[in-house]
Amino acid sequence: MELKEAEETEPVSPSGQYLNSSALSLSVLGVLESEIPIDDSQCFSLLKDIFLPINPRFSSIMVVDENGEKQWKRVEVKLRNHVKVPIFPSGLSPEAYDKYFDDYISEIGMELFPQSQPLWEVHIIKYPTSHAAGFLIFKLHHSLGDGFSLMGALLSCLQRADDPSVPLTFPSVNRFPSNKKDGNNSNIFSNMYKTFCVVSETVSDFCWSFVKSAWLQDDRTPIYSGDDGIEFRPVSVATTAFSLDQIKQIKTKVDATVNDVIAGIIFLGTRLYMQEMRQGSGEANSTTLVLLNTRAFRSYESVKDMVKPDAKSPWGNYFAFLHSLSVTIVSYMGKLRIAVVGEDGFIDSHKLKSSIENAFEMMLNGTS
Repeated sequence: MELKEAEETEPVSPSGQYLNSSALSLSVLGVLESEIPIDDSQCFSLLKDIFLPINPRFSSIMVVDENGEKQWKRVEVKLRNHVKVPIFPSGLSPEAYDKYFDDYISEIGMELFPQSQPLWEVHIIKYPTSHAAGFLIFKLHHSLGDGFSLMGALLSCLQRADDPSVPLTFPSVNRFPSNKKDGNNSNIFSNMYKTFCVVSETVSDFCWSFVKSAWLQDDRTPIYSGDDGIEFRPVSVATTAFSLDQIKQIKTKVDATVNDVIAGIIFLGTRLYMQEMRQGSGEANSTTLVLLNTRAFRSYESVKDMVKPDAKSPWGNYFAFLHSLSVTIVSYMGKLRIAVVGEDGFIDSHKLKSSIENAFEMMLNGTS
């Protein structure tokens, strides 16, 4: 869409332009689970009064100015075009609705946004699955912001159950724990050694990643077809959940971090899946793609804080690729949820999910 009149606009960032182009279009799916059936009678008022005011981009579309540059332009939002309520067969079991839910997620994940309206949608699932009584699915284009920004936006729509007048708070992460022996020479040398190791390993990993991406090819395996254009093919989605307490139990036994345990479970599960699908493929050469949030943040920040000029965790896209299977992880309320997204017809996402569950049981039993 071209901008023909001089109106108040905001430039689209380079990453935003790249994420919404003819070559690439990425969306973020945020799923909110409800313990009770969802009442959507107040949906439109909540979107109008709470969601839209969070950030101007939720009321804007991408347009092209006279210089060929993309700009965000404010428009009138027709909420009924953004709210979807799918109809599934009635009277089924929660386990049967699990498949309908996964198939629906896979379907909307591949659909492109109309460029004539703001790049977000809300999908309301009123059918109970084995995980929840109802769901709100927020589909937001990645050009609006990265996961941290968009999760902050969604959390800004919520209130505390004990006291709605008090802002939401989450535990902060102490990324640099204090040490009582800061003045000790041995501690100084220890910190210097750790810093040297981090720098050298970072340089080594970067060089290897460059060589790997430029000259070396992964083996074709049950998780890597090697075909061109797989980004345009349908995907299948499967999810599973683990107890965070049990994850921490494994962490304590092996003297590692929670992230180490989670990565171990996923890698072991993936290898088990590869071996099951094709004998010997578990030893194949495969590369992992890691997405990193490049913000130096320690805890959740409200959108009000993120949009400030000097924000420590500003709104936008601040993530980077270090290194073809997609795995997303989130923890909440004592549960660790893992979502597996694979190329439909090539990767059996549900069988891969089962392999990850088997890997978790193996690690848990091995440390009991």
